[in-house]
Amino acid sequence: MNDSVSFGYEEVPPEEKTARVGAVFSSVARKYDMMNDAMSGGMHRLWKGRFVQRVKPQPGEAILDMAGGTGDIAFRLAASGAEVTVADINQDMLDVGIERAMDRGITGLVWSCQNAEDLAFPARVFDAYTIAFGIRNVTRIDQALAEAYRVLKFGGRFFCLEFSTTEWPGFREAYDAYSHKLVPRLGKAIAGDADSYRYLVESIRRFPPMPEFEAMIRNAGFARTKVEPIMGGLVAIHSGWKV
Repeated sequence: MNDSVSFGYEEVPPEEKTARVGAVFSSVARKYDMMNDAMSGGMHRLWKGRFVQRVKPQPGEAILDMAGGTGDIAFRLAASGAEVTVADINQDMLDVGIERAMDRGITGLVWSCQNAEDLAFPARVFDAYTIAFGIRNVTRIDQALAEAYRVLKFGGRFFCLEFSTTEWPGFREAYDAYSHKLVPRLGKAIAGDADSYRYLVESIRRFPPMPEFEAMIRNAGFARTKVEPIMGGLVAIHSGWKV
């Protein structure tokens, strides 16, 4: 039995990864959205908008936005009239999201500190489950996918937005150089934390390729799985249905 998991390029015990990922997000919570703009040139806003369009949130339906800390996805989902529960393992990230919602006058969201691998919600209560740029930080991805399947109603849909590996020739090499060399420097300059952003870059490199992750979603029980690459696979929207 494998008793270690990846933390960036390191192999560590599962409980150590959970603790260290928690420390990373506690460190960057206050500057998280600013860093997203800096790192992606604002492109993350377009990716998230496209992601929510694919989810097609409907008025009154129950949606669980996992790893949704700062509220970026939840705010977009709630604009449709959906009843959104924002869950995150990190209370510091949730606190930032709650403050952002208050500043924007957004009400009606439920905020809940939850571990994606062991959700406190009953089975079959949500119409949709979303997770954006969070699944790669989960210690046991297969357990998180199983929990997503469990809490969804029959006919419910799973949507995941995550970084992957771009297949565009030339761009892949340029992006690798940018992410490994410049992103930690941006993290140091903006968030005062180079190491956390070095981990976040490394975690992208260790995340399964698109076909492998799609297979993991199917193995969790989801049907009609689909992968939609963006920018050659730099980012991908994964989806599946509980039928």
